[in-house]
Amino acid sequence: MACAQSVYPGIYGDKFKEGVKVPLAAESFELQDVRLLPGRFRDNMMRDSVWMVSIGVDRLLHGFRTTAGIFAGREGGYMTVKKLGGWESLDCELRGHTTGHFLSALSLMYAATGSEVFKLKGDSLVAGLAEVQVALGNGYLSAFPEELINRNIRATSVWAPWYTLHKIFSGLIDQYLYAGNTQALEVVRKMGDWAYAKLKPLSEETRRKMIRNEFGGVNESFYNLYALTGDERYKWLAGFFYHNEVIDPLKAQKDDLGTKHTNTFIPKVLAEARNYELTGDADSKALSEFFWHTMIDRHTFAPGCSSDKEHYFPTDKFTAHISGYTGETCCTYNMLKLSRHLFCWDASPEVADYYERALYNHILGQQDPASGMVAYFLPLQTGTHRVYSTPENSFWCCVGSGFENHAKYAEAIYYHDRDGIFVNLFIPSEVKWREKGLVLRQDTRFPEEGKVTFTVGLDEPKQLTVRLRYPSWSSEVSVKVNGKKVKVRQKPGSYILLSRRWKDGDRIEADYAMGLRLERTPDGTERGALLYGPVVLAGELGTEGMQAPAPYSDPAKYNDYYSYDYHIPEGLPCALRWDEKHPGNVLQRKGKALAFVTPDGVEVKPLYDVHRQRYVVYWNLR
Repeated sequence: MACAQSVYPGIYGDKFKEGVKVPLAAESFELQDVRLLPGRFRDNMMRDSVWMVSIGVDRLLHGFRTTAGIFAGREGGYMTVKKLGGWESLDCELRGHTTGHFLSALSLMYAATGSEVFKLKGDSLVAGLAEVQVALGNGYLSAFPEELINRNIRATSVWAPWYTLHKIFSGLIDQYLYAGNTQALEVVRKMGDWAYAKLKPLSEETRRKMIRNEFGGVNESFYNLYALTGDERYKWLAGFFYHNEVIDPLKAQKDDLGTKHTNTFIPKVLAEARNYELTGDADSKALSEFFWHTMIDRHTFAPGCSSDKEHYFPTDKFTAHISGYTGETCCTYNMLKLSRHLFCWDASPEVADYYERALYNHILGQQDPASGMVAYFLPLQTGTHRVYSTPENSFWCCVGSGFENHAKYAEAIYYHDRDGIFVNLFIPSEVKWREKGLVLRQDTRFPEEGKVTFTVGLDEPKQLTVRLRYPSWSSEVSVKVNGKKVKVRQKPGSYILLSRRWKDGDRIEADYAMGLRLERTPDGTERGALLYGPVVLAGELGTEGMQAPAPYSDPAKYNDYYSYDYHIPEGLPCALRWDEKHPGNVLQRKGKALAFVTPDGVEVKPLYDVHRQRYVVYWNLR
């Protein structure tokens, strides 16, 4: 399941009473200061915005109003609101989680576009939730009764109520930060007061039992609420959800992940990352970094995703877990969040490399370009295909995080320190560094080509350092400033430092060498994925055997994304003779587009652009 919340060092500092108390190597730009320019990422964002606008506020509030007893459903009235299905059904114990994600997504989309429709819709949603909270009477706010919380406290069976509350906490905080909604802060403070009154009297034994139930990253939300208000009670609440069985082994640097549920780990580590930033707790920093490296080095597939059927697995059996249920999107969503925190601490090129890989190869391809629907998993078994949500009857966790994913592409392209700017991602965009009076525009067709052009806008000349990422996948790079070639002394996996007195109209041109390479599975089997630069390539295998409603989920089946029958035909062409010295003999490029063909005639494209058909990512190597 997913985690909301988007609070990183550098953003909205004037709104926090408790600031970051640790040294930082880089700080984030506020999302409102970066704009995507036309390109593949902006296309996804616009499709996401259309879907978001189409979902009525009354539908998102219906479960809340019904639970609170303030919806009038008289004769004929039942049909006045079209009910959300799937995980938002009125008898699903997770109902309301999408509304929390939606609050975050609306605020992010408002910041990313400046369009008032997202501000107005967020304001309406917050106002409706405030009415529900008043009706419930004690600060509690949810689309399900408080009895689900009581069941959790009694350690009786219930489906993750604090996980759902976490989405609402986080969505309201994001509404305050990104959309300036002060009512959202009032509502979420009352929720925090209710939580403190509810949990403060509980024994340690009760606490340990109840947090065995998945609670998402609600402790991260409490840390952020503490930072916004300075109220120590919310900091206590964050500590209440410290999960000893998960975090203590990570503190001891033990990779003891076993076959546990992957995405119950990542949000808990995100809370530890936030704890480090607010308190300077060195253990929280060390365990966050240890966990990140453990995930990337041992538990991550070529596209940057992790998990098989949402769980860890023995890494010495890596190939056996290349299945139709790999890569839960929420795991990658949260790993990108953790990566953003780590980058602020150390400005690590390795962290930036991972972010790029996961963003391009998993998140960008999560959305179906034809419909705007999104996938729960990124299946990597040969012959599988993405299974997309439906507009009315899914609302899985990965749909909720999906609303956010495609609204916030701009948030990690650039960072800054006191003296200069980091360029981490090659995405057409423009950033405004208000404190320095700088506007930096980036134009590129990357990854179809390695050329990137930056144009400097300044009211007056200024001494600054531009740090261009030199990715580990590039063997060499050519850099020019105002047409004059600059000698690059740095190596791949670092930053190219361009320090000078910049003036308006200055141009930087970088041309990164890109090539084919093979990434073998780590367990020694003869399987491997092809990459061009940072982009994972997939062979197109057609639609043979795909049965309706494929490629969509079947609403008539219970969570069919988890038991989906792909009806994979036999004999699909998935073998590849790899030539390490002459990769051009393996794939022939077709024109200027990022498209290739194998000697056997299989069309090969970026995984993010292979939709509505079967594919192969991990080839059988000959």
